[in-house]
Amino acid sequence: MHILLTRPIEDCENLILKFRNLGHKVSHFPVIKIKKKKYNPINFSEYNCFIFTSANAIKNLNLSGINKNTNCFCVGNATEKMALSFGFQNVFSAEGNVNNLKELVLQNINKKDSKMLYVSGEIVSSDLDRDLIKEGYKIERLINYSVEPIEKLDVDFIEKLKKNIPEIVFIYSQNSGNNFLNLINKYELVDYWMNTNLMCIGEKTSSSLNKIKWKKIFLFNPGEEEFLLNRL
Repeated sequence: MHILLTRPIEDCENLILKFRNLGHKVSHFPVIKIKKKKYNPINFSEYNCFIFTSANAIKNLNLSGINKNTNCFCVGNATEKMALSFGFQNVFSAEGNVNNLKELVLQNINKKDSKMLYVSGEIVSSDLDRDLIKEGYKIERLINYSVEPIEKLDVDFIEKLKKNIPEIVFIYSQNSGNNFLNLINKYELVDYWMNTNLMCIGEKTSSSLNKIKWKKIFLFNPGEEEFLLNRL
């Protein structure tokens, strides 16, 4: 199968290699780029719990001075793997769902003893920090990266894509969905996807792409990409 991946290369390089080793053709069509944001120095010892809703939240955090034995809650498998690769020892994963992540915190952290640092990008799909504050938890949010749209694509790539439209497209966020739509409008690709399956994280992401005619739309969590191929 021909698969189109839309994340920045550093976020999907392993998946590209995996799919190619399985015999699939993979095209890389990045629709966003990640930009690290400056933030004031943080005394990490003040916190007894860290929450990460993306792998980028970990990659763009200065981890010097962090006690890696501190409880660390991650939204999904990719974020969990990133946390483990940076040496965190006590990692909990919610398997890609923010609501599950909230429940995981409620089950494992005593609100009376809580002082949590929630690290995320500028735009999030859910107000996790506000929800936990309503539950009586002490939590502060740190925004350490932003997402910028990619506005220009290589013309040769576009021409090759028109001649060989993928059977599968993976979209990982509402931001990515919106900019994917902007780009295919810009390069007059809107009418090319009737035989393509769209794989989206969450209904908000898929709703941003309903203007395009797809063969089918599937919802998935990060880490389920290979499993989804077997459903087609």
